Amino acid sequence: MPVTAVLILDSRGRLLIARDFRGEVDLQEAAEAFRLGLERNAWTNGSGDAAGTPPLVPVKNGAYYFATVKHNDLYFIAVDVSPYSFSGTLVAFLTSMIRVFGEYFGKVVEESIRDNFVIVYELLDEMADFGYPQTTEPKILQEYVVQDYHVMEQPKPPMALTNAVSWRSEGIHHNRNEVFLDVIETVNMVIGPQGNVLRAGIHGSIVVKCFLSGMPELNLGLNESIQIEQRGSGASGSAGTTPPNTGAIELEDVKFHQCVKLPRFETERVISFIPPDGEFELMSYRVANPTLRPLFSADAAMDMASHRIDYLVRARSLFKAGLTANDVSIWVPVPEDADSPKFQVSSGRVKYAPEKDALHWRMKQFPGQRENSLQGYFRLPSVANAASRNSVVRRPIQIQFEIPYFTISGMQVRYLKVWSREGYTSYPWVRYITRASDYEIRLS
Repeated sequence: MPVTAVLILDSRGRLLIARDFRGEVDLQEAAEAFRLGLERNAWTNGSGDAAGTPPLVPVKNGAYYFATVKHNDLYFIAVDVSPYSFSGTLVAFLTSMIRVFGEYFGKVVEESIRDNFVIVYELLDEMADFGYPQTTEPKILQEYVVQDYHVMEQPKPPMALTNAVSWRSEGIHHNRNEVFLDVIETVNMVIGPQGNVLRAGIHGSIVVKCFLSGMPELNLGLNESIQIEQRGSGASGSAGTTPPNTGAIELEDVKFHQCVKLPRFETERVISFIPPDGEFELMSYRVANPTLRPLFSADAAMDMASHRIDYLVRARSLFKAGLTANDVSIWVPVPEDADSPKFQVSSGRVKYAPEKDALHWRMKQFPGQRENSLQGYFRLPSVANAASRNSVVRRPIQIQFEIPYFTISGMQVRYLKVWSREGYTSYPWVRYITRASDYEIRLS
């Protein structure tokens, strides 16, 4: 079970350190509750010894629970909101924490905690990820949480870091240090005959290709209008719900790669991570209730006679000028018994695809705010069911495309910073892509 928060208080119950891992408890209120209980000897066995109390004590009528360890007149408290938490795990975590502080400061007393509060917070962030205990081995922690007098002029990569960062090997070297970041969004959209959006959805992902030496740490900042809806536990990497905001991008079903430091994202909205080498998906998400305008519109005018059907298809790009869609494919339904096609197009190429009962119009590029047209006809057998043919040709038009330098949700990267112990120059690159997944236009 995760730890909600950790408190360190002095002998009189005054707060020295408070680290909130999960945002589930008011820490000032919790510290005050412990102080008041200390005055009533609620946490002791009457002799002032906290070790004599039950391991897990309910507070505020069970709103949360304390697991307490007393050491050198300091109280180390693990706060949890679940009554089913295993108290032994919480006490073991507190005991390991005290042992780590002893390795760093020599003696764990009020003065050493106050004098080294910055390192205390750094150690807490490394020892627990979103409240889940991680590395509590002092020798590993001392490799990358370093006190001032331990810092060397040219620090080497931590020798034991591979034990703590299982997804990245030690000693990686690249002649050219680069990192490529792709923000990829796929759009699903159903458009009615009048051009109105009947249904829409956006699925997004941030894909990283990392070619960096050593053990770099990257910080990624997204645009401030992003809001992330709470969807349960920290396993999904989702943050707390924020109030509605006009123009906000509300994300759901957010999932992060295990390399992301979730506590920092919770508090600062910064995606901080030590990346695996090569390509991996850093983050995936879904945009909740998107209000979208169509990116493409199309209509097909058909004139059906007994032996022939004529087509006039117009396709328009509705995204802004200056952008260009690549690899555009438009599928227009035709009767299953059509043959002998003839086509003329203003752009691209078209062919008959009998296996799909459709004509396939392809354009390598389709600039924004443009219209292209297709004219053609098919021969039809003399004997056929006109009603059946009409139902076939009224199937939706389907469009596939890819628009670079553009995200339909408005997701943007504000910065991508690379820090390395080696101090090398790195080259970060960011690219945006919007793709059609299931994009169809219904005909009247």
